[in-house]
Amino acid sequence: MAIMSSRDRLLKAMRNSVPDRVPVTPDISNYIPCKHTGLAFWDIYFLKKYPLWRAYIEAANYYKIDPWVASCCEIPLQQENSNVDVRTEFAKDKNDNFMVQKITYRTPDGDLEEENICYRFEPPTHLSRMIKDLNSDWRRYKWLLTPPTGVDLSLINEIRKECEYHEIAFGLYIEYPGFQAWEGLVQGSIEQLTYVYMDNPAILDEWFEIQLEGGTVAMELYLSTRPDYVLFGGSGTLTLASPQLVMRYAIPAIKRWSQMARKARVASMLHSCGKSKLLVDMLVEHTMVDCVNPLEGPPMGDIDLAELKLIHGRQIALMGNLHTTDIMLKGTSRQVYEASVQAISEAGDRGGFILSTGDQCGLYTPEKNILAMVRAAEEYGYYDTDTGTLHDLA
Repeated sequence: MAIMSSRDRLLKAMRNSVPDRVPVTPDISNYIPCKHTGLAFWDIYFLKKYPLWRAYIEAANYYKIDPWVASCCEIPLQQENSNVDVRTEFAKDKNDNFMVQKITYRTPDGDLEEENICYRFEPPTHLSRMIKDLNSDWRRYKWLLTPPTGVDLSLINEIRKECEYHEIAFGLYIEYPGFQAWEGLVQGSIEQLTYVYMDNPAILDEWFEIQLEGGTVAMELYLSTRPDYVLFGGSGTLTLASPQLVMRYAIPAIKRWSQMARKARVASMLHSCGKSKLLVDMLVEHTMVDCVNPLEGPPMGDIDLAELKLIHGRQIALMGNLHTTDIMLKGTSRQVYEASVQAISEAGDRGGFILSTGDQCGLYTPEKNILAMVRAAEEYGYYDTDTGTLHDLA
């Protein structure tokens, strides 16, 4: 089998086929690329001095991995909303340790405000969230939920050009509705959403419908630009909600949008960290998602990689699942290498597998550990041309 480009290798595995070898795609979509720039993280996330997607591609090239650019791709949607005035302020502490971002949304029904903090070597996190009380703020927040009117083709073409130059897959990201998408907007997070679901579920049902229709427009716009794949984002989908809530709010959107991608012959991948065993069952039964990640094992998740390959390996491609703290952060390079070989042996046979990690490798993940993953795939991840088996492992 001829040596493939990183683009072809990743897409082949994502479509549950047999590439030349197992792709290596650890989740380094935030901390590590930012660290490689040498900039304070607020320069990237708040002040936009350097695009995260470019930093990611540079880090991926450094480690010689098969990147999934959609994991850190800015959402290039355009919206025209004359009803909302958005004002952003920044303030840095006197010791230059962190920056606070304050955003005010002025709507016809009143203001919404949120504050976020970004430390020098940490992605942003919330200080206060936009929606303080969902029952009273819903009419204000709805003014923000206008459907997209277009895509930023200049940004898309810039990212695509860079991907083509490095022969890597070009993907776009879209978030699907559900508790995992809404909790970051609501003060009190899951607790307040749960109370609203019990006392006034019409709000969440309306929120779902608006996001479903807006997301469908976004998918149409994305697919018209012919990406290599679309990434559906929903971190903690089943960890932050019950199976019933996932079926009510997340699965209908994933079903519709994955069908759209399949019809357009664009690959689709879904990211949901945390518990995902039952979620994979749902995806196989109800959707046309091609690939799922990160398939975390205990204690963060509930996946046995070998078991999942046996049950669903012919129905959906798998991407995962080295532990990001016990193995990638704290382990030796030998332990990473052995865990990588084990993951390849458990899920790599006859393709449809991307060697990866759990959610988000930390800032101080040793370089040698990422390189050990690549080495394991290069030494044990090549497929037999005739049978699709991993002949070196056999």
